[in-house]
Amino acid sequence: MEFYSVNPYNGRQVGKYAAQTREETKKALDQSGEAFKDWSKQPLSYRTELLQKAGQVLRDNLEEYAKMITQEMGKPISESRAEVNKCAWVCDYYAENASDFLQQEEIKTDATHSYVRHDPIGSVFAIMPWNFPFWQVFRFAAPTLTAGNTGILKHAPNVFGCASMIEDVFKKAGYPPGVFQNLIVHHDQTEIIIAHDAVQAVTLTGSEAAGAAVAQLAGKYIKKSLMELGGNNSFIVWEDADIDQAVNTALTARMLNCGQSCIAAKRFILMEGIYDEFVSKFKAAVSELKTGDIMEDTTQVGPLARKDLADQLQSQVKKSLENGAELLLGGEQNECFHQPTILGNVKPGMAAFDEETFGPLAAMIKAKNIEEAFRLSEQSKFGLGTTVFTKDIEKAMQMADKVSDGAYFVNELVKSDPRLPFGGTKRSGYGRELAKDGMMEFVNKKTVYVKA
Repeated sequence: MEFYSVNPYNGRQVGKYAAQTREETKKALDQSGEAFKDWSKQPLSYRTELLQKAGQVLRDNLEEYAKMITQEMGKPISESRAEVNKCAWVCDYYAENASDFLQQEEIKTDATHSYVRHDPIGSVFAIMPWNFPFWQVFRFAAPTLTAGNTGILKHAPNVFGCASMIEDVFKKAGYPPGVFQNLIVHHDQTEIIIAHDAVQAVTLTGSEAAGAAVAQLAGKYIKKSLMELGGNNSFIVWEDADIDQAVNTALTARMLNCGQSCIAAKRFILMEGIYDEFVSKFKAAVSELKTGDIMEDTTQVGPLARKDLADQLQSQVKKSLENGAELLLGGEQNECFHQPTILGNVKPGMAAFDEETFGPLAAMIKAKNIEEAFRLSEQSKFGLGTTVFTKDIEKAMQMADKVSDGAYFVNELVKSDPRLPFGGTKRSGYGRELAKDGMMEFVNKKTVYVKA
């Protein structure tokens, strides 16, 4: 079996990759288990030194890696460069903070000495998506490997070129063989991998359906799991907000990566008093976005990563229009390219409200007051993040408990930051990545109790 990666902008083949056999997969898993025995015993200073080197490898090869991201999944080259640089940042962050995060926690009890130590658990299996093909992997790998675990990657088939380059980053940085391995496998090998004795945990970033299937397998084999799934984030604008600032932020929140992001703002919930002004200014801003050759620095909007993704978005647009939404801008599709689209007067029951729209589609929703806005925001099976725009910071902070999502951002788009825990609630998954929390997901918090 072979996999092909295809440039969604021009339809040209980028790479061809032969699938590994089950025997080859087992060999890789055995190697990961063996590598763990030595890697887990290495001094933390050695592991952080290699992580710093990995960050430098990313910077040294920025253009090569960014080009592969753009060619395989279609984002503009400027965004691909930003993604690689963010990966280098997460390497720096954990190299600098791992010793603090992993130090033992002293706890006073009736023992002579009692504490919690943080030990690695084994091999961690990562199933990663195509939309941020480098970042999604590094935000898992940087803390997980530095904690002393080994990593096994199964990437999305349309970005296997990126996956191979990521494995090469760790090789160039000097990581021992087997510490990080990239598997070129079909999803039918997922259960075999999770069942392997070396694998002690699985982390997945992807769709709700994929998460449910993998979580079920992890439960079957009693393996720890972390799920980062879909989102349908709301972007609430109060009447007192700086509308120009809100529009500028909303533009990035919805259109970055051509809208192919779980944490993208998708439902724009606007107070009636500012609805027309916001929509008018947002429409003007979206109209000015530059489309074109994704290898050009000035291009802001590229194609979707695959035609089926554009087809799905087009279907959601049509269903929403049939149910009474108003087409304010765009709405057309050509192969992988889908016009940036704005729908007005979107309401619950419409695809643009109820479903995750993975592409450049913005749904405009009216709310009579702040209370109704939060009720509409909560009317979702997802729980990844919410943005509120207002000048009344104190009131916005008081409303934080009304949001059940994993993140609440005031006057800023929801984004991942190495310094802050990242994750969702409800159908958006469970567990946390990044910050100290991300490193603690895959360690054995071992209680040590000594009585002399």
